[in-house]
Amino acid sequence: MQPVSSSSSPASAYKGVAATELRPWGSFTILEEGRGYKIKRIEVKPGHRLSLQMHHHRSEHWIVVSGTAKVVCGEGEHILNSNQSTYVPQCTLHRLENPGVIPLVLIEVQNGEYLGEDDIVRFQDDYARTKA
Repeated sequence: MQPVSSSSSPASAYKGVAATELRPWGSFTILEEGRGYKIKRIEVKPGHRLSLQMHHHRSEHWIVVSGTAKVVCGEGEHILNSNQSTYVPQCTLHRLENPGVIPLVLIEVQNGEYLGEDDIVRFQDDYARTKA
């Protein structure tokens, strides 16, 4: 029996290709994507943080796999450890930071009508990615 290549398989019709993108703060890998949702694995380097941001078209659920997450969500700020999670509503100011000494790994589940990377409004950024 000949192996079937993934490109000819009907299951490859969904956007489920794991591709890692590097960022100054770490990296993210899209694990799966479908209509109205996207699942990412996010890794944040020790001492780094993502921009203070919000999204017009999506909400996010974050589940910590390993490490420590400092989360700013709206007016609140809290620490999450392994196997803890939080919810970031659509149009809510938020930030993710790794205050620890080991990489922070989390799973992010995005839900919404539009999930493009250009739906990020940055208010503060350690890497000068805010619009002047």
